[in-house]
Amino acid sequence: MHLAKTFVLAAALLVATAAPAQKRYDPGATDTEIRIGNTLPYSGPASAFGAFGKTAGAYFRKVNDAGGINGRKVTFLTQDDAYSPPKTVEMTRKLVESDEVLLMFNQLGTATAGAVQKYLNAKGIPQLFVSSGANRFMDAKTSPWTMAFLAGYETEGAVYAAHVLQTKPDAKIALLYQSDDYGKSVVNGFKQRLGAKAANVVAEATYEPTDPSVDSQVIGLKASGATVLLTVALPKQASQTIRKLHDLGWKPEHYLIGSASGIATTLAPAGLEKSVGIVSATYVKDPKDPRWENDPGMKEYLAFMKQYNPGADAMERVNVNAYSAVMLMVQVLRQCGDDLTRENVMKQATHLKGVQLPLLLPGVVIDTSPSDYRVIRSMQLERFDGQRYVPVGAMVSL
Repeated sequence: MHLAKTFVLAAALLVATAAPAQKRYDPGATDTEIRIGNTLPYSGPASAFGAFGKTAGAYFRKVNDAGGINGRKVTFLTQDDAYSPPKTVEMTRKLVESDEVLLMFNQLGTATAGAVQKYLNAKGIPQLFVSSGANRFMDAKTSPWTMAFLAGYETEGAVYAAHVLQTKPDAKIALLYQSDDYGKSVVNGFKQRLGAKAANVVAEATYEPTDPSVDSQVIGLKASGATVLLTVALPKQASQTIRKLHDLGWKPEHYLIGSASGIATTLAPAGLEKSVGIVSATYVKDPKDPRWENDPGMKEYLAFMKQYNPGADAMERVNVNAYSAVMLMVQVLRQCGDDLTRENVMKQATHLKGVQLPLLLPGVVIDTSPSDYRVIRSMQLERFDGQRYVPVGAMVSL
């Protein structure tokens, strides 16, 4: 009897050991498919950022051509929200409740992504790698299902302020920013880093994303006599600002938020010659920079764009950012293995260790934890020379 029991136990252990790990799925995942939702402004005042979705979709096609993610093909469902929060709500609900996506990826905009943040967290839907640097998307306690991809806006503001303090500590400062959390977050970080020197801010002006022009705001700021200008805007309004500065003959030290500093989306429409001297901050490699001419990651990116996204400008930072964000999304899903539950997706996203994406600057390493959702922690100041951005000083750790 004892020998019989031992044999049965051994056989049971053998079967258990030989059996494959059980697959686990939530809506949006099967043995053959992973459904990913996305909303972006393909139209409206922020339509330049629609490039995010086109590059992400192209990368998912590349992944599918190579066999998918752990054998599963990605279905990328992206909708135009026109940078309008009510449309973001409508499209997100459709993607979650009708299309049954596993997660939402790379939604763009503080106001737009913020409009669905509470809804997605209440339903336990991952809202991953939002294209915003607002603190609300990095709050592990309040919104445990939401993570941003961009560097924190307040931190970026502090980086610009530190440079002002170092180079022009007594300058008169003017601020032009979008009248929402996007603009206010950068300005808050900027003022906090200035400390007592925040008294040097002599003029502020805001605008709404739907405003046809910011010309009147720029005229008013020039009248203040400021010699430093910080602009926190969308590409359209940033281009308008650059052109108006040139028309007015006003030449302040001009700091421009990284998300709106693209050469093709902002500087070229304004005029490259009018954009010389602009200072911005970044964490990605610039395809125009000769330093990366023989960089393996850059070569792979350029080859990808030529094959899968030939109509896009591979030199544009929007596409570099999108490429990096979608690579990180694929990394998280690969780590999920056969456990494609929403809970495991968040577990993998919040336990990234030592991830180095090929188009992030050397020294930018991704480490996340359940208590620290920040993805990007380092930035590099750079100045536009008429053709490309040139690094200014050393990398700043956040």
